Amino acid sequence: MAKILIVEDEEQLARFVELELLHEGYEISKAFDGRVGLEMAEKENFDLILLDIMLPGLNGLEVLRRLQISNPTPTILLTARDAVMDKVSGLDAGAIDYITKPFAIEELLARVRVALKNHPKMIQDMVKQDTNPAASSEGQNTSESKNGKQSEGVYVWNKLVLDNKRHEVHYDGHLITLTNREFLMLETLLSNMDIVLSRDTLLMQVCGYDYIGETNVVDVYVRYLRSKIDDVYDVKMIKTVRGVGYVIRSTE
Repeated sequence: MAKILIVEDEEQLARFVELELLHEGYEISKAFDGRVGLEMAEKENFDLILLDIMLPGLNGLEVLRRLQISNPTPTILLTARDAVMDKVSGLDAGAIDYITKPFAIEELLARVRVALKNHPKMIQDMVKQDTNPAASSEGQNTSESKNGKQSEGVYVWNKLVLDNKRHEVHYDGHLITLTNREFLMLETLLSNMDIVLSRDTLLMQVCGYDYIGETNVVDVYVRYLRSKIDDVYDVKMIKTVRGVGYVIRSTE
């Protein structure tokens, strides 16, 4: 039986969701305050957390960030905010999904089923990648003239090198700091060099095959990558194909 923690300050909504989840056979715990919810999540091994963003005591995004360090647990955000940047902030903080209030209970139950079925190891691995110390970059050759896959898990474009095993990206020897989803976006584009990928494809690769969300989240991540690579090193790496999606060409 899956254990789910609901952290929601609207007690009537929390009770309604609790009853629906109990009917589905889940074991449910509730908290109406961010700090209390964080303490419960750190002490117990929940399979999933439904987390409101606007909480008293400690807001949901901060609860989520702290959990990624102390006890990473798959989390679906419940939010009244529908701005893309709010959703991106939640995903970057470690959430596997979000649902905007008001929501249909059938949709929430579907997202819960998908999360419990598909997410656990993926999220823990991503957190480990973020918390591992940076590996040494000695011996890394960023002057490869040939763009493409250099070796298993290593992709080269111009003076940029992405190393999947080290979870590192360098340009001309300089380390570029990326979030997990920025890294996944860049790796997906590099591993499909010269292939135009649609926003839907990129969204599924970066956020999960069963993710249900807005494709303009992809545009936000591309903008982040461009600000960290294109703008800094004066290159035009990620190309926009109007009406289709994005591509990295093997030749500039």
